[in-house]
Amino acid sequence: MAAAISDAAPFAARDRDLRNRALVRGWLYVVLLVLFALVLVGGATRLTNSGLSITEWQPIHGVIPPLNDAEWQEEFLRYQQTPQYAELNNGMSIEAFKSIFWWEWVHRILARSVGVVFALPLLFFWATRRIERGLGTKLSGILLLGAMQGAIGWWMVASGLVDRVSVSQYRLATHLTLAALIFTATMVVARGLAPHSEPAADRSTQRLAGFLVLLALVQIYLGGLVAGLDAGLSYNTWPLMDGKLVPGDLLLEPAWRNFFENPKTVQFVHRVGAYTIFAVALWHMIATRRRLPGTTHARRATLLFLIVVVQASIGIGTLLMQVPLHMALTHQAFALFLLGFAAAHWRGTKGAYPLPHEIALRG
Repeated sequence: MAAAISDAAPFAARDRDLRNRALVRGWLYVVLLVLFALVLVGGATRLTNSGLSITEWQPIHGVIPPLNDAEWQEEFLRYQQTPQYAELNNGMSIEAFKSIFWWEWVHRILARSVGVVFALPLLFFWATRRIERGLGTKLSGILLLGAMQGAIGWWMVASGLVDRVSVSQYRLATHLTLAALIFTATMVVARGLAPHSEPAADRSTQRLAGFLVLLALVQIYLGGLVAGLDAGLSYNTWPLMDGKLVPGDLLLEPAWRNFFENPKTVQFVHRVGAYTIFAVALWHMIATRRRLPGTTHARRATLLFLIVVVQASIGIGTLLMQVPLHMALTHQAFALFLLGFAAAHWRGTKGAYPLPHEIALRG
């Protein structure tokens, strides 16, 4: 009897580990959905020029919007003190102000919500010993990044309240990229907790899959610069730009500032980034299908390339149509989808995290 119980113990431990992982993974998928909505609303807030409509950062009191006419007038009066109102929206009605206010308010509420959705279940899982050894550090790091993101969000907004009619493109790109990094880290952890049908891929496949994640993050940063400079509103032709494959006047003096402050250069570099991702994703698909034919890794690499093709098509359409709101939001949403799939694929090439009971048996 004792021997039978001893033989069954590893199976019981495995079942417990898998149940715990399923719960934690399900929670992280919910976090990913809220993050996705947050980034999408943030994009709409930028595209509708709504981000400067709330001129104070009040993490607690700011949850409550204006509730009566007097409070709306007070909020509107604060906005009227900004350069954006004076130079771009002078004479705006209070009804028009309300429309931009609500975009920014919803964006901030979602940002607070994702903090709650992440922090409270994390405390519960920790208290009930469902967080594996080593996993707590990863999750705490994501929580810390989220806290930093709130401060960076206000740092970004503050750049547009004095001497500017919009936020700094540097700060906007930083804010967007950190959101993308949080999304990536959450996806990687979630997929590391998922069972995988294939053994880990070879190191070369893993490295190239990881490189694609890095390229996607860089491209999102470049997209933030494009948005911050409204660079997509000019040179709305493709494949030529200003009548050439490589347009002139890309490097006005000083040269380095063109990559961040010259709308022409920023848009061109963003295009080159897209071509680079296309080429690397194509090579990754071909190499993986040759090296690991018929495997899940090869199928994911193929699907990733197809997602890149769709995203490139959406980007070209957005440019040719001169950045209508619905196309710009679709482009941003699909960029995040592409990044999430690339992160999941990369984690898939490495396989799942070892189960706690397997680590214990080895030890």
